[in-house]
Amino acid sequence: MIRALNLLANLFPVWVVAAGGLALLEPKWFAWFGGNWITWGLAVIMLGMGVTLTFEDFRRVARRPGLVAIGFVAQFLIMPSLGWSLAKIFHLEPAPAVGLILVSCCPGGTASNVVTYIARADVALSVLMTMCSTFGAVIMTPTLTTWLAGSYVPVDFWGLLLGTLKVVIAPVIIGVLLNHFTPRLVRAINPVAPLVSVIFIALICGGIIARNAGPLKETAGVLFAAVTLLHVGGFGLGYLFAKACRCHQTARQTISIEVGMQNSGLGAALAQKNFAALPAATLPAAISATLHSVIGSLLAVYWRRGNGSNSPIEAPKAN
Repeated sequence: MIRALNLLANLFPVWVVAAGGLALLEPKWFAWFGGNWITWGLAVIMLGMGVTLTFEDFRRVARRPGLVAIGFVAQFLIMPSLGWSLAKIFHLEPAPAVGLILVSCCPGGTASNVVTYIARADVALSVLMTMCSTFGAVIMTPTLTTWLAGSYVPVDFWGLLLGTLKVVIAPVIIGVLLNHFTPRLVRAINPVAPLVSVIFIALICGGIIARNAGPLKETAGVLFAAVTLLHVGGFGLGYLFAKACRCHQTARQTISIEVGMQNSGLGAALAQKNFAALPAATLPAAISATLHSVIGSLLAVYWRRGNGSNSPIEAPKAN
C-alpha cells in the first residue's frame, strides 16, 4: 500500500501536466478551484512539509552552515535576477511580468526533495535548504518582489509579508509542533501526505489555467518560453554556482535542483491575493509548477544513472 502511494506521488509531473492540459481543454472541470481554495490548498501542502520536520532538523542547519548558506544565496540571487531579466528581454506586459518576477522570488519548491531522491543526490541537504529558504522567504520574497516588480505596478510589501506568514510559516510551524507533540498521528498520515500534496499542486495549476484559459492561449508561446528559460537557467546556474563554491558533485546536483524548483503554489497564492487587479499574474506560477516538475524529473533520471548506489541517500521526507 505504502509503495503504491509513493509511486503515485513520484508521478507528480504526470498529474500536473494532465491537470494543466485538461484545464486548458475543458476549463469548467477545474475553474471551481480558485480563490480561497488555492490559499487553503497551499496551506495543506506546507502543513505536509511541516509534519516532516523536527527540532533536530533546525539543529542540523548549524552543523552544515556552509552548504546551506551557498544554497540560500543561490536561491535568492539567481532566480530573482533571471525572473527580472527575462521579463525585460521578452517585453512582458505588466501582469505576466509581475507574476514571473514573483514566482522567481519564491523559495525552493517542496517537490525538490523527491526529485533529489530520484537523482540519488543529497536528500538531507535538500530538506535543510527547502526549510531555510521557506523561512527566509518571509523577508526575501516581499523584499525582492517589491524591488524588482515595483517598476511595473505598485507592490504592497506588507501585504506580501503578511500573506507569506499566513500561507507558509503558520502551517509549517503547526506541522512541526504536531510532529513533536503527536508523533503517532503524524506517523499515521505520513504515507498519504506526499500524494495529498501532489493532488493539491495539480488542482492549483489546473484551477489557475482554467480561469485564465483565454489569455493563456493568446500568450502561451511567450510565457512558456520565459518560464522555461527561468527554470533551465535556475538548474544550470545553480549547478555552476555550487561548482564555483567548490561543492562536491552530489551537493552541486542538490543545489541545482533546489534552485531550479520554485514554490510555484506560493507564487500563485500571493499573486491572487496581492495582485487581484491583474488576473494574468497567476499564470507564470501555473506554468512554472508544470515545467519545473518535468525538467527536474528528467534531470533527476539523467543524474541517477551516474550517481549509482554510493551517493548519500536517505528516504525522502513526505512533502
